[in-house]
Amino acid sequence: MDERQEIQSLRQELEQANYEYYVLDNPSMSDYDFDHKLRRLEELEEKYPELLTPDSPTQRVGGKVADGFQEVRHQVPLESLQDVFSVDELKEFDQRVRETLTDEVEYDVEPKVDGLSVALEYVDGLFVRGATRGDGQVGEDVTENLKTIPSIPLRLPEALPRLIVRGEVFMPKKSFEHLNAERELRGEALFANPRNAAAGSLRQLDPKIAASRKLDIRVFNIQWAEGRTFTTHTETLEYLQQQRFKVIPHDSCKTIDEVAAHIRAMGEGREQYAFDIDGAVVKVNNLVDRSLLGSTAKFPRWAAAYKYPPEQKPSKVIDIVVQVGRTGVLTPKAVVEPVRLAGTTVTNATLHNQDFITEKDIRIGDTVLVQKAGEIIPEIVEVLREKRPEGTMPYHLPERCPVCGAPVARDEDGAHIRCTGAECPAQRLRHLVHFASRDAMDIEGLGPAVVEGLVGAELVKGPGDLYHLTAESVAALERMGKKSAENLITAIERSKTAGLGRLLFAFGIRQVGQKAGKVLAAHFGTLDALMAATEEELTAVPDVGAITARNLLDWFSNEQSRHLIETLREAGVSFVSNEAPVGDRLSGKTFVLTGTLERFTRDEASAMIEAQGGKVSGSVSKKTSYLVAGEAAGSKLKKATELGIPVLSEEEFLKLFSNEMDEEK
Repeated sequence: MDERQEIQSLRQELEQANYEYYVLDNPSMSDYDFDHKLRRLEELEEKYPELLTPDSPTQRVGGKVADGFQEVRHQVPLESLQDVFSVDELKEFDQRVRETLTDEVEYDVEPKVDGLSVALEYVDGLFVRGATRGDGQVGEDVTENLKTIPSIPLRLPEALPRLIVRGEVFMPKKSFEHLNAERELRGEALFANPRNAAAGSLRQLDPKIAASRKLDIRVFNIQWAEGRTFTTHTETLEYLQQQRFKVIPHDSCKTIDEVAAHIRAMGEGREQYAFDIDGAVVKVNNLVDRSLLGSTAKFPRWAAAYKYPPEQKPSKVIDIVVQVGRTGVLTPKAVVEPVRLAGTTVTNATLHNQDFITEKDIRIGDTVLVQKAGEIIPEIVEVLREKRPEGTMPYHLPERCPVCGAPVARDEDGAHIRCTGAECPAQRLRHLVHFASRDAMDIEGLGPAVVEGLVGAELVKGPGDLYHLTAESVAALERMGKKSAENLITAIERSKTAGLGRLLFAFGIRQVGQKAGKVLAAHFGTLDALMAATEEELTAVPDVGAITARNLLDWFSNEQSRHLIETLREAGVSFVSNEAPVGDRLSGKTFVLTGTLERFTRDEASAMIEAQGGKVSGSVSKKTSYLVAGEAAGSKLKKATELGIPVLSEEEFLKLFSNEMDEEK
């Protein structure tokens, strides 16, 4: 077999493996073999670029970042459906259908996936374009992101001249939970629900981000088909399944009473689906009948969406327990008497935070209404105060962490109450991930997955333990080879000299970010000098206010913090500043950076400014001294021009450091 034949063979093998894994859920090829075959295909396509095709398995995760999304006008409108909210309304829909149709009516019933509707277009069997629903007439071209969804075939077995299908992109429940867990570790905002996560993922400009989100799809309609005719909707779904699409689960019903029974059973069994559902879709099965029924200006007359009402039932609050999240947030949870809701038995309900408890005056012993309307965790809707027993007391979150005993503190700008413990076991993963992050100690290779492996194997309990790891112990972890382990140990050893500025940021002290860490390190020089500083000495440092100073003093006085510092001292981590001595050439000047800089990164430019006493801001205002503008500068350049703020090119910016530029420019 020559190399060109090998390319075709590898593509067929990988396409079949993808289909078995992502559509049939019955893989026959190991991940190891798949990865090796994919790498071999990439090598061959690089050698023969003229043989690279858009449907190659190597093209699922593109490297190109889009400038934005182009508008797409749908050839066939992606109509929305008329909602019905009760069996009576469902029967009214059936009556309207039967007033037009004289023959027997058969319905197709499908779960209504709570995701993002898209249209997939194929020309001669090749996937050429994918678009969001938008307003039904015009959507956005998200082809590159849709290519990253493994369950979307890039080439179809039958090459029709043109085929457009409609489906619903969603984030599987397990992927959603995993994504939010990782975002929590990184201190990022959590997605509210899988639908929001799916929509946000599909509209990422970088396809690699979309690929990392593990999206999936269920196809439920043929919008356009050249070269094929169908009699029923069921036939179209069977055809789509033959074309290797993941098709929506569906059942046929002869009467509206059968439909209602099926909808009820579907709602009670909604936990069986990998996706969230917010209702059921009822469609006339016969396609000729659909043509006879037609559409209104808004909806097709041949379909309806039954929306499940949020189910509410009374239960009793047995207890209130407090969990400590990975970011230290104390989250109260009500333990309630078991109650059946939306197909599952509920024993817990979220209480969100102290403000929520106070507002609703929820107490242990109360009878409450519990609701689950598709959310993963049920919540309390209201307290039935007429059933409140005597002697109950208002509930308040504890003043000390229930996990480690450290004091808790309320966020200055929010409702969250957090544990302040530097070594709190509940925050172990989060602390370690942050400690190793690029802007902190910059330990390359120590991401969330590796940290979880180290903690799970009980090799690490805190940052100080990192410096006692060996390559042998790390190599024993799952998916961690000898070379990767050696590289990690090298990176950990190198981080010992990261310097005080990075270390202060790595500690995770509230309101002590990357910039404050540098400023404090440059001012005090050593960690011991900083720890000995008074509140007055701290607030005398530029950009350090009273709240930041108090946070520093509280953190350094905490027993867990002092223990962490001693473990790092014993490990040989440097407590000395690496920051260059601060000059005063740019003292009193505030800079804003915008656009793409060619000679240095924004971080490097910021460091240059700060090293000479200047400040860097993220927004333009009347207080801005200079705007440094690179290529593709946008709104900041426009605002600076309107305010009359001097705009510097990179050449002019550099002259500020060589005394060649007039100070008054």
